[in-house]
Amino acid sequence: MNTHYPVVIVGGGQAGLSVSYCLKQKGIDHIIFEKNKVASAWASKRWDSFCLVTPNWQCTLPGFPYAGDDPHGFMHRDDIVKYVEAYAESFQPNIEEGVSVKKITLSSSSSSDRQYHIDTTIGSYSASQVVIAVGGYHQPKYPRIAERLPSEVAQIHSSEYKNPAALPEGAVLVVGTGQSGCQIAEDLHLAGKKVHLCVGGAPRSPREYRGKDVVDWLDQLGYYDIPIDEHPQKETVRTKTNHYVTGRGGGREIDLRQFATEGMQLYGKLDEIQGNRLILKDDLQQNLDQADGVAESIKRTIDAYIEKNNIEAPIEASYEPVWQPENTPVSVDLKAENITTIIWAIGYHMDFRWIDVPVFDGKGYPTHERGVTTAEGLYFIGLPWLYTWGSGRFSGVARDAEHLAERIAIQNKDISKKTARVFNQVAIGS
Repeated sequence: MNTHYPVVIVGGGQAGLSVSYCLKQKGIDHIIFEKNKVASAWASKRWDSFCLVTPNWQCTLPGFPYAGDDPHGFMHRDDIVKYVEAYAESFQPNIEEGVSVKKITLSSSSSSDRQYHIDTTIGSYSASQVVIAVGGYHQPKYPRIAERLPSEVAQIHSSEYKNPAALPEGAVLVVGTGQSGCQIAEDLHLAGKKVHLCVGGAPRSPREYRGKDVVDWLDQLGYYDIPIDEHPQKETVRTKTNHYVTGRGGGREIDLRQFATEGMQLYGKLDEIQGNRLILKDDLQQNLDQADGVAESIKRTIDAYIEKNNIEAPIEASYEPVWQPENTPVSVDLKAENITTIIWAIGYHMDFRWIDVPVFDGKGYPTHERGVTTAEGLYFIGLPWLYTWGSGRFSGVARDAEHLAERIAIQNKDISKKTARVFNQVAIGS
């Protein structure tokens, strides 16, 4: 069995597959190690009603753009799985599924004999170059404060949620209002569950504005092509929570104020837990206003673009809040409200401890420039805002994969030249 490859790719999701496709186009031998199955995260870590929040036309994996009959629709979870599986089927990558990578080490810092050693569940491999394509969502985040909850209250992470029927009887508290938290709260609300929602500082986005989906407008504006070094927030944008919006039902806005008029109970951020009592921050008004402010800012940007380019587009009235918080509770009694389940929708921890190569900063994030690290031959892809907004999504991963494949090809030639020189020196010496 071959245990050395010019390139090893760790992760067989859309990012790893994209790099594999580009390398195959260049004739560079490589292998992918995928700990589960292709598209497994989409299949197992998303709830039953999950769908994309970006339109299908943005699904542009290299050599495999969306070819369905609903480019402005939003793919459901099961269709996303089929899309990724079909992509792999289309070019038949060299992939080992069900294989975990336990450790990666670098044998030497010398460029002449540098080798990466990859310890897997099926044995040890070596490679001249390695691409880490495992994304950035590794360990579900639970706050330590959760330990104080009574044992009879069920706790799950958003990645474990499937559907309302799978939860215990009773009301549900969702903590976190990023994309997952808001969409799960909506899913429960539409199913008739009593929902309590701790609203954080996540921004929201309009869905449609002045005759188009906002994604269409932002694409025209060139927003999705802005590299991170030109973004106003620079690297800090990588830690920002995504805007909440949904592709459900053909795509629509998520307006938490509207949910409140329909019976959803909104609170500020969770601050403390004292047995059955939750202590909440008095910041609901501030958080709702801030989210609305971001949505209105997006609209103003689109307005300016329309005016500058003399585009004919329908006029829309300014947003008017349908509900305002009044006497919002700053504490909740779980038993009194019959809250039997808490869903933590507060994100993930990144965990690259299995990579024993000195390329990480003090927070464990890989130091890189467009996926290229300071360790020659080690690359990352699929991370949010690796280079552009779409780097961690179907829309921008092709650009990143093509860039890395080009860098890998250049490095591959350099390695071949160095190997040839060493061989010639040995031959002359003998």
